[in-house]
Amino acid sequence: MRSIIIFASGQGSNAAAIIQYFKPRPEVRIRAIVCNNPQAGVIQLAEQQGIPCLMTDRAMFKSEALAEQLRELGPDLVVLAGFLWKIPGSLIRAFPHKIINLHPALLPKYGGKGMYGRYVHEAVKAAGEKESGITIHLVNENYDEGAVLLQAYCPVRSADTPDDIARRIHHLEHFYLPRLIDFLLFHERP
Repeated sequence: MRSIIIFASGQGSNAAAIIQYFKPRPEVRIRAIVCNNPQAGVIQLAEQQGIPCLMTDRAMFKSEALAEQLRELGPDLVVLAGFLWKIPGSLIRAFPHKIINLHPALLPKYGGKGMYGRYVHEAVKAAGEKESGITIHLVNENYDEGAVLLQAYCPVRSADTPDDIARRIHHLEHFYLPRLIDFLLFHERP
């Protein structure tokens, strides 16, 4: 049995993609969803799927207590799927080389604090980029700087709006994130 903890702050479309992907796989269990936003759609998703949802505020998030609570769940992998807070050292130390993040751009471009969701797509469009994509990387103590595990690309056309780019990015995210999780859970990582 392998297990995952998902961190999410928003609607939870990537969490939903992970849940759907592993639904027919009894050897993989989603132990919990951690959320920092009381209005997030991912809370309802967790409830509908019967997955415990752990709400956190900034004080708890930065405390050793959260790391200990999650360590008790014994996850093989912690997945940041649209989670907007920087991961504190206590969690990185609790789960070394076991936390991955999904970023909606081709790092190292368009990464760092404040670069998420629509802000990324607007910046890509404003810069006149011809392509964008996703990066899935290991998490370290700096925003978007951990070792890259996977990048997938999509075109950016001159007539595209940030919403057009976002739709392509979501397609890449929903396809690649669950499959990379599957690979990491069942294959030795470097």
